[in-house]
Amino acid sequence: MVELIKKGVITGCRKTLHRHKHVFSVAYGTDEVFRFMHDNPSMESYPSSYVMDLRVIAQNDNMVAINSIIEVDLTGQCNYEYIGGFQYSGTGCQLDFVRGAYASRGGRSIMAFYSTAKNGTVSRVVGRLADGTAVTTPRMDVNYMATEYGIVDLKQKSVRERADALISIAHPKFREDLLREAEDMRLM
Repeated sequence: MVELIKKGVITGCRKTLHRHKHVFSVAYGTDEVFRFMHDNPSMESYPSSYVMDLRVIAQNDNMVAINSIIEVDLTGQCNYEYIGGFQYSGTGCQLDFVRGAYASRGGRSIMAFYSTAKNGTVSRVVGRLADGTAVTTPRMDVNYMATEYGIVDLKQKSVRERADALISIAHPKFREDLLREAEDMRLM
């Protein structure tokens, strides 16, 4: 983020709340990052309970939340936490940003992910999430989904429309199997 701030890509000039400020709760990085942040009046730290409060997030007009996921099932349920039955990460307050951005005037939420994992051998669009896998973002909260094969809007869509849209952005070599799986699940 520091490089983007230095290049003027991130300015905060369009923010409704904390205009021209870079708000954070936890900082990680190199010595260069910390030197940049030290006594920098454009950097403001607040508790996570504030920064990740969906009511605070929603106060920024046209808020766009971009999150990543590990996988999504054909109904739109997103998993950001589990791989192979084991916890891989925490939620990262993903749902707060999804809901806060969508509640913002003119806002939207985007789940961006590669269509495959393990060097193209595993589809990240799956028929069903494996038993015991956490649902980080429920299907009814999902707005846009994006892979290298396109972007689809799942809001206000039926289950059939969701499955069809998600198959359209899956890797082409998995689409036929996903279509069969959707039919077996009676989604199509």
